[in-house]
Parts: sequence; C-alpha cells; structure tokens
Amino acid sequence: MGGSILRTKHLSHRYATAWAIRDINLEINQSGIVGLLGSNGAGKSTTMNIFCGVLNQTEGTVEIDGIDLREDPESAKKLIGFLPQNPPLYMDLTVDEYLVHCAYLRLMDKTAIRPALEQAKERCGISHFSNRLIRNLSGGYRQRVGIAQAIIHHPKLVVLDEPTNGLDPNQIHEVRSLIREIAVDRAVIFSSHVLSEVQVLCKEIKMIEGGRMVFADTMDAFNNYIEPHSLLMVMENPPSPEDLLKVPGITKVEFLTSRQVRAYFKGGQDISEKIIAESIRSNWQLREISLDKSNLDEIFAQLSSKSSKQTDL
Repeated sequence: MGGSILRTKHLSHRYATAWAIRDINLEINQSGIVGLLGSNGAGKSTTMNIFCGVLNQTEGTVEIDGIDLREDPESAKKLIGFLPQNPPLYMDLTVDEYLVHCAYLRLMDKTAIRPALEQAKERCGISHFSNRLIRNLSGGYRQRVGIAQAIIHHPKLVVLDEPTNGLDPNQIHEVRSLIREIAVDRAVIFSSHVLSEVQVLCKEIKMIEGGRMVFADTMDAFNNYIEPHSLLMVMENPPSPEDLLKVPGITKVEFLTSRQVRAYFKGGQDISEKIIAESIRSNWQLREISLDKSNLDEIFAQLSSKSSKQTDL
C-alpha cells in the first residue's frame, strides 16, 4: 500500500455554485499526528467530512489504506475513527452503553466488543466511569468518551476535529497526552485553527485556506516559512540606539533591559556578522546574539494572504 493510510487526488467539493475546496492532493502515512490547519471557513470541515465518508465529494478520489471510499464505503469506514467538533454523545446513556452502541454501529464482531470496550476505556482513562451517565461527566471526560468511540474499533486512521476546544488547561494537557499515545500505532489527523495547539502536537502540517492546500510540509518548515526579521542581543557595553541603527540593514532598535536589545532588520541573514564585527570594533562586548523565530500567527497570515492573491488571479 506504499505506507500511506490516506490518499486524496484532486479532491474538490461544491455547494450550489461555490467551491468549498478545490484540488486537494495529500498523502498521510500509517502513524503519527498530522495537523490540519485553516481559519474558520477555510474548508477544513468539508475536507474532514469527505475523509470520513460523511459527505460525497463533487470531484476527485479518497483512498483509505488503498480502498476507494466511494466505491467501497463500508470497508473503508471500518478503518476510520472520527471525533467531530461537537461529539454526538447520548447524555442519557452510561459510558458503557454508549460505547457498545458505537461498536455495533461500526459493525464489530459481537465477540470482539467487550475486550475492545475495556481496552478503549483503559486507554482513555474512563474505566472508573463505566456505569456513570454521560450527562454527569465533566467536559474533559466527555471528550475522552468521544475519543474512546473513535478508537473502539481499532481504526487505522483517527480524525479529531478541534478535540481540545472548550477544555481547561489541565484537561488540554491530558487530552494531548492521550492523542500522542493513540498516534503511536495509527495515523491521527488533528484539526485546529489554534496554531499553538498544532505546534506542540504535530510534526507535519497540511494547511487549507480559501478551499485550497497552501502548505504541506513539516512543522519545522512551517516555523521557518518566514525568514526571521529580528534578533536578540546581550551586550555588556551596549551602544546608543543611534549607533546600532548605523549598522547597514537595521531598521529599528528596542532596549528590553539595560543590556538586552532587540534589533529589527531587513535584507540577508549576514546581519549577525555585521553586528559581531561592529561589536569587536567598538567594544560593545557582545555576549549573546540569536535570531528570533517567526511567530506562527505571522506565518498563518502570510499563507492566508498568499492564498487570497492566488484566488484573485
């Protein structure tokens, strides 16, 4: 199967006359966490609904472990676990009743349901709530039940739509740990519009904006998409702002403390060499110098802007 669990080719979908997504091509391997990024209305939900067989695409193909989702939906869907942004929890069922119901919906063999139920509960840390009504669980534990229903049938692909939305910091940390554990032996697509969430969880990024794929690469490549435009320096004998601005390329200077300075620049990356040379010449006693990494929000805005310009052409 070439090691990929999900492959799409020229995936497009139209609502009435407007295209929600256009020509999405991607491939996701058998394990690990892939971040699906996009602002609200970018086309993320449409794309995920098509991945999971909730929606039939207008054009293109989706293959789950080599199975065409449209030609053989039943076989393909057995390999998919899906946690929508608002999990369809039945509040008047107990945790066990709900998860057993979900197992039947996945057409699991009856003899396999009980051990799969216990394993999913243990993995999600909800075994002690087996007989509790879902309505009596906290938001964090309801989310865990939602994740348990997505993995109870041992899918090869798990799609999580905003799984940490609305949780407090402790719950977010717990759910992140759970997602990392799940991704050890299967592929996880983690959808979010919160860049910091994707940054801490994902090694690979797919970004959809304006219905099109505008970025598909590693998290490191995403972080470095925009070249740094500022640097931090620590100097024992710092010059005046006016003297620093005389260094070719420096456009703005901020003194954060009496010794620490942030300098903004334009042009090439050789700015550090120029500062080091001037420091030696003028005895600034430079102790540290480091380029600032681009802020993820800046990258997001630039990619979104790039997509808008392409759409206008």
